[in-house]
Amino acid sequence: MEELFERTPIPKAYFTLALPVVAGMVASMIYNLADTYFIAQTHSAALVSGVALCTPLFSFLLALGDIFGLGGSSVISRLLGASDRVTTRRVSSFCLVAAAVCGVVCAALLLVFERPSLALLGATPATYAPAAAFYRIMAIGAPIIIVSLVPGNLMRTEGQATASMVGTVVGTLITIVLDPLFILVLHLGAAGAALATVIGYGITDALLLTLTAHRCVAITVDPRLWRLPVKTVGAVIAIGIPAAITNLMQAFGTAVLNRHVVAYGTTQMAALGITLKIYMVVMLVMVGFAFGAQPLLGYNYGAKNHRRLRKLIDFDLLVLVGYAVILAALLAAVAPHLIALFMPQAAVVQAGALMLRLLLLSTPAVGIVLVMTTLFQTIGAAPAAFTLAVARQGVVFFPAIVVLHQLAGYLGVLWAQPVADILSAAIALWLFLRHRHQLFAEDAR
Repeated sequence: MEELFERTPIPKAYFTLALPVVAGMVASMIYNLADTYFIAQTHSAALVSGVALCTPLFSFLLALGDIFGLGGSSVISRLLGASDRVTTRRVSSFCLVAAAVCGVVCAALLLVFERPSLALLGATPATYAPAAAFYRIMAIGAPIIIVSLVPGNLMRTEGQATASMVGTVVGTLITIVLDPLFILVLHLGAAGAALATVIGYGITDALLLTLTAHRCVAITVDPRLWRLPVKTVGAVIAIGIPAAITNLMQAFGTAVLNRHVVAYGTTQMAALGITLKIYMVVMLVMVGFAFGAQPLLGYNYGAKNHRRLRKLIDFDLLVLVGYAVILAALLAAVAPHLIALFMPQAAVVQAGALMLRLLLLSTPAVGIVLVMTTLFQTIGAAPAAFTLAVARQGVVFFPAIVVLHQLAGYLGVLWAQPVADILSAAIALWLFLRHRHQLFAEDAR
């Protein structure tokens, strides 16, 4: 592990850890596209819209898992850099137990408050039935989904990125196989899509926990080691909460966008549901690179190897921004054809192509935000991480969509996300400059 983290050339070390994460993200991306495709084959705009409305719920569950997955991995990567393996085992055990407890509580609350939750998500009489069918299965599966975020993230901190990818990809592939069976053959509709997802995550959990037990040394799945000093729990939560808020803001931003777009009709809402899934082609790979670099950043920060840390940040920015520019340009050029693959209705294609092209405009800015967010989470800079967590799709996006909607109506709604992305990137760079002294101090080694 030390050879990879300390001495391997940066490009090789970066891609060794990041590419398996990207592969896992690509598998998730393929599932998202396949899921949308199979749902669209029902030729029901109400069904497509109902499932799209529940996208924030899925983001919410992932956010809760991130509290312990990303919060724990941040602490563990720094502890490994400082060669403290005893504490890393306790941190990993705590994160798994806490995620499981959180999942059970979350499932109960979601089921009890189903009707107000669906109203908050923007369900209408036309979309309520499919949205509720999807919602209930996802609520029951909440513990499975939340726990899945923990072992995969923790495994990567000791260089087990490939093993983490295997667990994620296998579960995702099984979900893709089950999707058409449940939706089109058994005619379970939205409930079938949710059931396939929960089963896939259950298989992922089983594989990741087994791989952790057999391959990892610095982390463990032993629940008996869950007790931690309050200070260490605080360190996990201090970074985990901003990481979770990033996903919560994703859910919030999507819900706000849904509520604005749904007012213009089910055609626009169906187009948005398809557009957001295609947009994930860019976003998931970018997230994969950003989080793939996290163990390297944390280890070298914990080891006080500031020179290598500086080079890692520069390379991370080059990869994410360069990728965003190239792929966004390619997807924008074929946007109408991509939308038509899912639902070849002229009105949906026209609306979706415009939505997709506008979202792609600001992906380089999103790359900057992702690098800086991951960096601040990794080094334990909780205030900066929190600021970025609430910015892009929260305190920046919400006023942007309200103001632009008032000024330009439907087009203003579509322009809100690109505007928020660019403003958030400016905030991220400002915060980076404020932390330069912490990051780039003279190498102590």
